Amino acid sequence: MYVEQLIETVNAKVEELDLVTARKLMEDNIDYLKKNERKLKKNGRELLKFITDSIESGYQHPTRHELAIYNSINSYASKFDVRGLKLLIKGNEQTLLKKAARSYLNGDAKVLLEGLGAISKE
Repeated sequence: MYVEQLIETVNAKVEELDLVTARKLMEDNIDYLKKNERKLKKNGRELLKFITDSIESGYQHPTRHELAIYNSINSYASKFDVRGLKLLIKGNEQTLLKKAARSYLNGDAKVLLEGLGAISKE
């Protein structure tokens, strides 16, 4: 009975476009949903496929702390505050070395960080 309620809830959340809740439910119950994938609606199956592919590829979603760092870097770069940018980078080098870091940075931040040698050029 739990699986039926789960599938019903996931389908409802996907239809409401509440993808954050749907993703969390899917990640927490991925084994059950893989076994009963045919019961999900088309959009739910596509989201499940995306989640399983990202898990298999080893992608890790950034934490709130990392997102805050990326946001601060973008803010400093937009203001061209190089001093503040350097201070922020100083303790957070490992955050910038992650694969997903480039996708969260704006154009200004990418150019400045490449110039500072904090990230590699693409």
